[in-house]
Amino acid sequence: MGEPGDQQRVVDLNADLGEEVTDDVALLGVVTSANVACGYHAGSAAIMRAVCAEAARRGVSVGAQVSYADREGFGRRRTDVEGQVLREQVADQVGVLGEIALAEGTQVRYLKPHGALYHRVLDDVEQAGAVLAGSGALPVLGMDGVLLALAADAGRGVWHEGFPDRAYDETGRLVARDRLRAVLDDPGAITEQALAMAPRVDSLCLHGDEPGAVANAHAVRRALEAAGWVLRGL
Repeated sequence: MGEPGDQQRVVDLNADLGEEVTDDVALLGVVTSANVACGYHAGSAAIMRAVCAEAARRGVSVGAQVSYADREGFGRRRTDVEGQVLREQVADQVGVLGEIALAEGTQVRYLKPHGALYHRVLDDVEQAGAVLAGSGALPVLGMDGVLLALAADAGRGVWHEGFPDRAYDETGRLVARDRLRAVLDDPGAITEQALAMAPRVDSLCLHGDEPGAVANAHAVRRALEAAGWVLRGL
């Protein structure tokens, strides 16, 4: 993420916030970017306002965490949505968060899909195209796949992320959450994976809906800074 000629090793630390399942204020004291739930899988206008206000106060970058309309399944159920409908849903989410962010003294700086949508757009050209069409010119945060490739082809900013608190399969994709040990809970293993991933990605994501989210975020940040990394928001 550094500028050309910049010898600093720079990485971002992001987390999913505004989902009503974690300590948003505590995480905002640790992370450098906040993926804010836009109401379709979790969150509300009041929660978005609170997160954006605190992010603005702490200098944390705000991103739109867009999802399928699936509050019952926390956005993690496969959902078939026609492309035009998905485009409109994404535009609605980005628009709502964008207005709230501006009112709280900040702005939406990037887009990141959530849950089932995140995984769907790794391979689905139509769904990925709809997400891009509904999100204006925002840079996109995610893993290698169709969404990031289409965004790059369109001249959009692209940031790659890794998940220190998740297990990966042999193809480089995340192990499904219903599999044993898909989510790591040992701070030592999480920090070790974070240090190994940092040179290969722009951002490291820690899941805010896990019980040890805040403690893990502190452990990862301490380890990164001790290893000489500069943490900077997207």
